Amino acid sequence: MTHGTSALDDPVGRSLRGPHARFARRLGRAVTYLPEVTTFSVVSADADASEWDDLAELLGPGELADMFSCPATPPSGWEPVFRLEGRQMIWRGEGRPDHPPVRPGTEVVELTADDVPEMLDLVARTRPGPFWPRTRELGTYLGVRDNGTLVAMAGERLRPPGWTEISAVCTAPEARGRGHAARLVRALAARITARDERPFLHVAETNTGAIDLYTRLGFATREQVTFRGFRTP
Repeated sequence: MTHGTSALDDPVGRSLRGPHARFARRLGRAVTYLPEVTTFSVVSADADASEWDDLAELLGPGELADMFSCPATPPSGWEPVFRLEGRQMIWRGEGRPDHPPVRPGTEVVELTADDVPEMLDLVARTRPGPFWPRTRELGTYLGVRDNGTLVAMAGERLRPPGWTEISAVCTAPEARGRGHAARLVRALAARITARDERPFLHVAETNTGAIDLYTRLGFATREQVTFRGFRTP
């Protein structure tokens, strides 16, 4: 299985113009996801004022433009909302992580639309990153239920050609330290590679525990990235 990494230079744009085209809104060269799917938007790296105007028209006034790792800088009038340093990691399939014993009463399940309220509640408590009512539609989401209660989840988000991003990896505070995140990431990686794609993910630079986990699971840093968000005029 050989996949070039160039698609990962613009994971949002390559997803929206490819496998996620059905979720896209476009105006000129500006493109963004449908509302409630995700807030990610993208313009050309050398975008001029008219392209930013197109994105502002797509989003509406005073709305969040989550530019993910897009390097373009908006004109004056776009209010900075956040800036976060992180890294992009790609799966090399060489990890040999420990396999902790499975806790009795837990099971890995595929999450459906009926599970969205619980998923949103878990995200609100753990804050793994952006997750909206329709984010689950971007790919497969798996969860761990402990005696019926959703205590961990992870899923597929961006889909640049040849690749699938693993995202929303989170575990309820009361269920941490039991190997749920590793179990879910391994399960998703197996599904992704089975369809001849390659897993990748993004993680905040300050989340050293997650970086250590992903490294043990066979991921390696491809590049440092900066995540930025702006408010439209």
